[in-house]
Amino acid sequence: MNDTPISLRDLRKEFVLSHQGAASIKAALLWWKRRSFERLEVLRGVSFDVRRGECVAVLGRNGAGKSTLLSLLARVYKPTSGTIALRGRVAPLLELGAGFHPDLTGLENVFFNGVVLGLTRREVAERVDAIVDFAEVRRHIDAPVRTYSSGMLARLGFSIAVHVDAEILLVDEVLAVGDYAFERKCYAKIDEFRTGGGTILFVSHEMSDVRRVADRCLWLSEGRIVLEGTPDEVIPRYEAGYGPDPDGGTATSL
Repeated sequence: MNDTPISLRDLRKEFVLSHQGAASIKAALLWWKRRSFERLEVLRGVSFDVRRGECVAVLGRNGAGKSTLLSLLARVYKPTSGTIALRGRVAPLLELGAGFHPDLTGLENVFFNGVVLGLTRREVAERVDAIVDFAEVRRHIDAPVRTYSSGMLARLGFSIAVHVDAEILLVDEVLAVGDYAFERKCYAKIDEFRTGGGTILFVSHEMSDVRRVADRCLWLSEGRIVLEGTPDEVIPRYEAGYGPDPDGGTATSL
């Protein structure tokens, strides 16, 4: 089994923004030449590896590129340039309700998401009781998920992600809406996942969560990794609001 399930080299992502709106197709055609475009560089040469069984936290202010990074790993976006190597089944948990159809029941969404993540319908059926029980939504499993609270959505999404036999788990802030008891269940499941060799990359603004589960931190600023090291090394500098110049082009390892 490969010891580096996640490997990124010089990963770059930019979006093209238009600053000229049009109220109709006719207006769009007439004013096409006057439209102005802006290239927004969200990630600017990100490179790192995550080892098997390692839990890595990505820190950074809003707009630093953290969610875009996870979306690229989950294949929601394609990179502008650079390479992504993922070795193993990936279970993304990117945002509240992502991947759920609001008009389908919880049970139908379990089967839908399980198949999307690579299981057969039979394999999902074998796991459905464990998924529903872990998420604590059995009383509501036949109701449309549009009737679920944010906490119920988070519980069901996390439960599906950790029951599909994935080797890589991508988590973007969604556990922040869970209650304390469920949070403890999630931590226990994460520990079990890592003990079994699972690899985790997650984004969080909660430094207590980072200290609890992360082996290593990557500080992302202006689309670049500016600092990496253990939580005890990176978090104090991140919270103090200083670090290497993000325009310097290189990351510092502590």
